[in-house]
Amino acid sequence: MIRKSLGAAGVFLVMLIFASAAVTPAQAQVLLDKYIADSKAEPGYSGPSVERGRAFFFASHAGGKADTPSCTSCHAKDLTRPGQARAGKPIEPMALSVVPTRYTDPANVEKWFKRNCVDVLGRECSAAEKADVLAFLLSS
Repeated sequence: MIRKSLGAAGVFLVMLIFASAAVTPAQAQVLLDKYIADSKAEPGYSGPSVERGRAFFFASHAGGKADTPSCTSCHAKDLTRPGQARAGKPIEPMALSVVPTRYTDPANVEKWFKRNCVDVLGRECSAAEKADVLAFLLSS
């Protein structure tokens, strides 16, 4: 009897882990698809890249505010950990595996891309940059 209970609990745990790791919110995928479609107008863009998104997220950029040269100025380098805005406000972890609802509101995602890109780059991000970064974040 105990063996059956442990077996059922084990199966449930495996299913829970698999489900949380394998699910990409449909809304996030729709937004990623929009960025990909918009990127096709950009010369030389060959589709989203998790590696380019990772490099962009962790790189220091010029042109933006001096106290926010990179995404990691506010967002933690470990995406499973919370970040902190320059004003001291906590920021939820960026990892989809930790906050499954993180990228489910396209208007909110777009709002923060706009604000953060201007702070970090001194301009809005291109659709290709958004596609790469979102592909990276959705893989976390």
